[in-house]
Amino acid sequence: HVQLVESGGGSVQAGESLRLSCNASTSSFTGSGYCMAWFRQAPGKEREGVAAIDSDGRTDYVASVKGRFFISQDIAKNTLYLQMNSLKPEDTAMYYCAAHPSFLPRNMRLWEGAYGYWGQGTQVTVS
Repeated sequence: HVQLVESGGGSVQAGESLRLSCNASTSSFTGSGYCMAWFRQAPGKEREGVAAIDSDGRTDYVASVKGRFFISQDIAKNTLYLQMNSLKPEDTAMYYCAAHPSFLPRNMRLWEGAYGYWGQGTQVTVS
């Protein structure tokens, strides 16, 4: 069983930055092949895949955040990060960390149905 705990959300002005963190409770999961991702859900909208990274460090991004958001990981700390720069009001959402305990095809990495482990979310508000 894997527990994911997000942190780092908050309220910022447009153009500012935030860094989200997601700590995974088990080192055995993060030491093997896996895929982890950030999703977001705005009120009244479906959950959207934002960025994904696998245990080999390969990354994927949704088009709307490319060049502004950067996903990374610190395997020694079992922690996933999302650096969000040049934030826009349309980035306002609840952000969730998700994990899958093996590699995923590139076309599945931003699909929520591929992930079985989820955090509780952290709110990001941009005004």
